[in-house]
Amino acid sequence: MPDTAPLTRANPKSSNGPQNGKAEHFDVLVVGAGISGVGAAYHLQDQCPDKSYVVLEALEDFGGTWWMHRYPGIRSDSDLYTFGYRFKPWTGNPIATAEEIRTYMGEVIGENGIGEHIRYHHKILSADWSDKDKQWTLHATRTDTNEDLVFTCNFLWMCQGYYRHSEGYTPDWPDMDKFKGDIVHPQTWPENYDYKGKKVICIGSGATAATIVPAMAPDCEHITVLQRSPTYFVPGRNENELADLLRVLEVDETWIHEITRRAVLYNQAELTRRAFEEPEVVKEELLEGIKEFLPPDYDIAKHFTPKYRPWRQRVAFVPDGDLFEGIKAGKASMVTDEIERFTEKGILLKSGEELEADIIVTATGFNLCVLGDITFSINGEPMAFSDTITYRGMMFTGMPNMVWVFGYFRASWTLRVDLVGDFVCKLLKNMDKRNARKVTVALRPEDKDMPILDWIDPENFNPGYLMRNMHLLPKRGDKPEWQHNQDYWIERDQLPAIDVNDAAFVYE
Repeated sequence: MPDTAPLTRANPKSSNGPQNGKAEHFDVLVVGAGISGVGAAYHLQDQCPDKSYVVLEALEDFGGTWWMHRYPGIRSDSDLYTFGYRFKPWTGNPIATAEEIRTYMGEVIGENGIGEHIRYHHKILSADWSDKDKQWTLHATRTDTNEDLVFTCNFLWMCQGYYRHSEGYTPDWPDMDKFKGDIVHPQTWPENYDYKGKKVICIGSGATAATIVPAMAPDCEHITVLQRSPTYFVPGRNENELADLLRVLEVDETWIHEITRRAVLYNQAELTRRAFEEPEVVKEELLEGIKEFLPPDYDIAKHFTPKYRPWRQRVAFVPDGDLFEGIKAGKASMVTDEIERFTEKGILLKSGEELEADIIVTATGFNLCVLGDITFSINGEPMAFSDTITYRGMMFTGMPNMVWVFGYFRASWTLRVDLVGDFVCKLLKNMDKRNARKVTVALRPEDKDMPILDWIDPENFNPGYLMRNMHLLPKRGDKPEWQHNQDYWIERDQLPAIDVNDAAFVYE
């Protein structure tokens, strides 16, 4: 597995806080030092340098997903020219390892002095807004010393991600306790876990499986991918020909980053558009793309032809076709079936076949975590986010002075980090201009009869983690302002154009 541990913090002293038990106050408090939190910190100090801020991180180092996940082969499933920040050129391969991503993030932290603002081992337990004081009070615990800490802030910027780090999602299959081998979830991969020469079953065929299977295959006796239904994949070389050509021409890396970024976004936009307008054509193109990597008689219809149209769930990129190369070499295989129950030796399928294994990897997704499992309250009264309506997937009715970063499903997450960063700084400047200490979003008179719907339309996008937990998420309306439409190519124009003096924003 990749070893991310050698990467060091930009400022080791940054995890120190007050030792006298008194509350520390900041203009802005950022929750999380992952890809979103580091981006938020950059934009805040770049665009609002007069604002004091702190970043609270529950883990022992920066990186979020890229620090927490240690399973074999962990890498990005989208290209780094768009997953990277717009302000920091990416110079490596489009698909990067966790270590490479954390190195990149560490450079952002070090080059911009962000490290001194990060407090590690700080787990937030509760957040309460006070109308009287016009501020948030957060109670946190130091996970390394068990100290109880209190912070107050004028504005809360939630960058903690959207799934629970402590445990992945594993369905409760019958007789799991009877299996004599190991059951391992990628999200909580044991350190230095030895799978050499073992028979392995990997349940699931999403982006995690597409990463872990080719990484494990060379050392396993054999690894079997067990899927209930197929997933779309896009194989290709882990390189960007345009970027490489521009480097040969000695173009400045800042220009290369922007040009390549725009080209990738254009191609992604075209693929997304065509997935909606001509799904059958796109489907055939995707299937044709994997045929060259597999034996001529391979049953692609059974194992690699999903029942849903392209982009209703994420399409995983397979660099250099490594997943398919493992199948072609006989080190990996696909089984499309459903689980009847676990057995002492492995898994009994509904078809009657039994798959034997020493290790079963449950690459079955994660548990959605709404705003970090933090207990929120307003003036001492508990607040349920499922009772709120979202403003463009960033703010919530009844929740003052708070923004949540939730990225894109079909495009790189970080694209929205940059857009939301601009919006927050614009909002903060407008609050100062109006001498306002509180801003809340609220439905306007013209919105009063608007249909209130679930967070996202399942016909648009329907991954399992959302479908299982939709009841926990805020609601949306049927107007653009009151939903997270998940379309970067629309939001890149809409979000910068937001009128922060619109009636949807209520200032006090």
